[in-house]
Amino acid sequence: MCQPELGFLIQHYNKTNNKGDMCVNCEKKMLNIYRQGKTFTDQFYVDEDYNVPDTKADIREIIESDAVMEEIDLKLVENYIRITGRLAFQVLYVADNSDNTLSSLEGKIPFEEMYYVDETLEETLFLKAAQTELTVNLIHSRKINVKAMAEVTMSSDSQVSEEVTTGIESGEQIYTKYQEKQILTLHTVKKDTYRIKEQLTISGTKESIGNILWKEVLSRRLDTRLEADTLKLQGELLVFCLYESVDGKTDWICENVPYEGQVECFGAEEGMYHQIYPILTDALLEPAMDEDGEMRLLGIEATLSMRFFLCTEEKIQILDDLYSLKTCCVPAYTQCKVENVLMQNHSKCKIAERLSLPEIKDDILQICYSDARIQVEQMTVQDTGIQIEGVLHIRFMYVRPDDQIPFALWQGMIPFSWLLESNEVQADMTLDMMPSLEQLGISLLGNGEIEVKAVLAFRSFLRGKVTFRNIDSVEEKEIDYKVLEQRPGIIGYIVKEGDELWNLAKYYGTTKEGIMDINHMESEQLKCGDKLLIFKENASIL
Repeated sequence: MCQPELGFLIQHYNKTNNKGDMCVNCEKKMLNIYRQGKTFTDQFYVDEDYNVPDTKADIREIIESDAVMEEIDLKLVENYIRITGRLAFQVLYVADNSDNTLSSLEGKIPFEEMYYVDETLEETLFLKAAQTELTVNLIHSRKINVKAMAEVTMSSDSQVSEEVTTGIESGEQIYTKYQEKQILTLHTVKKDTYRIKEQLTISGTKESIGNILWKEVLSRRLDTRLEADTLKLQGELLVFCLYESVDGKTDWICENVPYEGQVECFGAEEGMYHQIYPILTDALLEPAMDEDGEMRLLGIEATLSMRFFLCTEEKIQILDDLYSLKTCCVPAYTQCKVENVLMQNHSKCKIAERLSLPEIKDDILQICYSDARIQVEQMTVQDTGIQIEGVLHIRFMYVRPDDQIPFALWQGMIPFSWLLESNEVQADMTLDMMPSLEQLGISLLGNGEIEVKAVLAFRSFLRGKVTFRNIDSVEEKEIDYKVLEQRPGIIGYIVKEGDELWNLAKYYGTTKEGIMDINHMESEQLKCGDKLLIFKENASIL
């Protein structure tokens, strides 16, 4: 046959050039992939009456109360997550006696909550964060009502294997096309604890400790880094202790206590990506004698419970397409769903606000200690990053000019807005963000005004969804020579929008190199309107 526009006589493929013994085997690579499910936040109430122990004095007035959740356990029961644990609370109060002395009590209340989920979860449930807002009301001098609004943030995850084809093995010439993908692969998911043990020396200006009335051990700063087989920890605790001296005088200490340590993590290397979900529990303060025999040492113990995962990002060449000039190769494709890294950082938001508190203007002499809780209300994906809107719930204990009730508690809130900057955001990305309070300072300015300075930290790990087709297997079939004979051996081709050199070579039974050589091309890049001369492989001019 001949092409009228070119005037060439073409010899077609020889029909006797049949497929020989040919075997195509796919070279596979197994990828360990981390899958995190949707994050759920459940709010529920723990409401219980509690009798004052016989060893404690009657209650006249409650000054302050606080609570934490302990031993939280998550279990999937059909379409519900069963949340169990204990609410550990403490109450500071004025005793109903002639001396109006300060006293305190502690207690634990078990709880159980059923949270409904209407979607399929990954195989492992885990706790991300837990916090409470406590209200204690006096029923009578020997009974109180403990009511806590508990908030539990939880998620699920799993480890799955994805098999991808990275090459082929064949006894014949196979032409291949690859696609490069950045893929986040899982190294380790681990749950561990680190026991914090520190000691605080009470300064000479403070009274020695007789009886502890109130204590707070709060996590402030926590920095983590990976080294060989190790997760390094460097953090800070805020320790507040209100106490009575041996002589019955009331005093307090409030100090930031640094700590550092490590947990074993086999195979960890510097430069790996990691995300950690820490929860501080089991805080204890124990007074001890110094070398002079005075109770001027304070032992600090707490448990840092952690769940964390380690990942690496790999550039992987994945087989995308193939063909042969001697046989018909039919690839069977599957869909692979993986993730890549968009951003990981530890950003900090600074807050500085002045507040007018006329209601306690004449009642506040000194601030003893302060604490705050972060409530993220909304996160919005924007072109420039993640817009975070929230509220900082503040409270502080202060000294009053009243000998009968010398301490009181103030609570309030400050709204905040913070842009977590990133140029890599995606609408369907996995946004794994852990907020924490790193610093908090409240100063008296006079005239009923205070200044609040805080540093909020957002430990963020943004991961994009990557979906691609993967060649699972290759089936060999005989070449349909009738179809080949209907295609010209030599054509003149005008490049259209979207054309690729690979597709042209595969369709017309030649190679990229053959087209480039005939047309004296130095690059595989095609431009719309380019004119190409394409020779079918093994065709010759008569």
